[in-house]
Amino acid sequence: MRQAAIGACLACAACQDLSGFTTGGDSYEGPVVQAAFVRSGIAETSRACITLDADHFQDAPGALSTSDGIFHAVAMRPIPQIWHDALSTFTFGEGRLKNLLFVATSSTPFADGKSDDVFVVVSLMHSGDVEVRLLRGAPSAATDASATAAATNVFAIFSLSRQKGPCLY
Repeated sequence: MRQAAIGACLACAACQDLSGFTTGGDSYEGPVVQAAFVRSGIAETSRACITLDADHFQDAPGALSTSDGIFHAVAMRPIPQIWHDALSTFTFGEGRLKNLLFVATSSTPFADGKSDDVFVVVSLMHSGDVEVRLLRGAPSAATDASATAAATNVFAIFSLSRQKGPCLY
């Protein structure tokens, strides 16, 4: 009986109320991280904006927009199988309550002319802010990585803060 009570307490401690990240009519918005060594395929002036619904992270988590028009109110799509895999618990760095992995399809083509799926890593921060990472492709090992990176690879980190109102782009 005592072990069951301890187990229940531990399970509750692992639960986190993420409802405060639901944006309703508001959004999270902010700039791309300026460090060129962690940015590829996204202009240094780009900004991102997302909406979130914490009650629907597993089916309709929200939408992504970027100021460069690559994404315009694009639905972030969950990968159903992840919620039944250890990948749903992935953690990295400090200050994160929860990391979530979604997919979004670009609204307009990238520099290589392709509209494509991009992995979207959403980190819900203890501070109440959100980080978004966009990942697409990788430079070919057989060619000059710097020459192909701009054409095929997307990697960007955005630091977002809550703002009143919807995404403006």
